[in-house]
Amino acid sequence: MIGNRPPVLGIDFGTSNSAAALITAAGSLQVVPLDGKRAEMPTALFFSSESHTVLYGSEAMQAYLEGTEGRLLRSLKSLLGSPLMDEYTAVGDRSMRFFDIVVLFFKELRRRCETYVGHSLTHAVLGRPVHFVDDNPERDSLAQETLRRAATEAGFTHISFQLEPIAAALDFEQRIDKETLALVVDIGGGTSDFTVIRLDPARSLQADRSDDILATTGIHIGGTDFDRLLDLSTVMPLLGYKHVGTGGRIVPNSVFFDLCTWHLIHQAYTRKALHFAKELWTDFTDLTLHRRLMGALEEQHGHRMLNEVELAKIACSMSGQTAPVALDFLRHAPDEHLGATITAAGMAEALHQALQQVVQCAQDCVTAAGLQAVDVVYLTGGSSALRPLVNVLQSTMPRATLVEGNRFGGVAAGLALT
Repeated sequence: MIGNRPPVLGIDFGTSNSAAALITAAGSLQVVPLDGKRAEMPTALFFSSESHTVLYGSEAMQAYLEGTEGRLLRSLKSLLGSPLMDEYTAVGDRSMRFFDIVVLFFKELRRRCETYVGHSLTHAVLGRPVHFVDDNPERDSLAQETLRRAATEAGFTHISFQLEPIAAALDFEQRIDKETLALVVDIGGGTSDFTVIRLDPARSLQADRSDDILATTGIHIGGTDFDRLLDLSTVMPLLGYKHVGTGGRIVPNSVFFDLCTWHLIHQAYTRKALHFAKELWTDFTDLTLHRRLMGALEEQHGHRMLNEVELAKIACSMSGQTAPVALDFLRHAPDEHLGATITAAGMAEALHQALQQVVQCAQDCVTAAGLQAVDVVYLTGGSSALRPLVNVLQSTMPRATLVEGNRFGGVAAGLALT
């Protein structure tokens, strides 16, 4: 307890990664190490058919990538607000609702936090994007209510919400010494959210900061969309995407879109989907491409391909150099050497349209605040370090200082400060 106030856990439930933080009994802010020593925990569950256990976070990803038999689920946040949340999916020898799988993840996150602090945690502030669902207030409200129900079933009894970019701003405010007009750019796995806010350490302890929030905007584009676009441009052509087949027609592309979208990959493995893909052979003039496609589907390599694309994206973004996409697992002949690479120029080209939409949403936020420019552009979120994005923001807002924040723990810390 902090005085008469119980400890409140700030939870950043992300599309790709999740984080948590709280104010300790001594009054200090503490980001909880959820995954070993790391603050961020991949928002992933793996239902092992071999050990009949459920693994979480990096252990879930490692088990899947090592070829353990089972079912991997990622990007569950992307299903919030959709009818899919109440549908059942096969996990091993049973079926579960996607909603109940979200509850399992919340229970594990709460358990890890309680183990770390040594006492029960019942109060939580949950982060939420500006829009769970673009241009659909009813589905947006449903998404927040679904998240509230999941947290309640996980054992939290007092739950409130805060916009993720506002939480990031409150965290940034702890590190400035004068009034600053900031555009907070929060690029997550599934959404990009923006807030123009007046920050001032002299007002950081005020309970109501609504007058300082000048504008908020958001768009349903994020890191998983960048992965999908890069997968489509680099890997999927090796399986037949955009292949001009018989009769001069391009091969139907629905199977490729499912196979490179984190939360839809499982749909590509259903009996109906496999039958559809198998029958596509008549559309191919190069049957090697079709054999690779069927191998990727039958051996369920979708998540692995996306993971390799994500790793190459990060490597290319950090170094500015060409990064290889490891694809040895797709080889179907001893002498076949598949190769794909991500280059800085290729990444900028593949992501150009999506990044233009993201930056336009950022500009709209500044305009909605009645400003021509801001003092600082504060970057947070797991995809905020993407170099093409940083370059476009710098060229679009040359008068602002770009500050790179805590990509994974900043939102959770700001939620704890709420």
